Amino acid sequence: MTFWTLFWMSLDILFFAAYLIAVFYILFDLFSDHTLNGWWKALWIIFLVFVPFLTALVYIVVRGRGMAERARRRRGVVPEDDSYRPRPSANPASDIAQAQALLDQGAISQGEFEAIKNKALTGRY
Repeated sequence: MTFWTLFWMSLDILFFAAYLIAVFYILFDLFSDHTLNGWWKALWIIFLVFVPFLTALVYIVVRGRGMAERARRRRGVVPEDDSYRPRPSANPASDIAQAQALLDQGAISQGEFEAIKNKALTGRY
């Protein structure tokens, strides 16, 4: 067996394994999607059997966003909630004045004062 025969055989095996992983992931996604009708699931599976490569590509293009959302939900990751993000202060002048008083007392450092001032003005650290 020559080097190139071994090389192409290894490449074929790699592509076939990647394809099988994609097909199994598509099947897993199909059966975990509770919003999709059973007839649609059956139709996707029939197409996966008879026109596998094209169907896998179409499935990923058409239902890719939903696949990602369902995967995130299975892992327990919820969509981002902006309520935890810092907001600019309602009264930045008083926050900065309080920080200045703490700086004058030596309770905070100059860097901490700058961070508080920046947060009061922009909502970011």
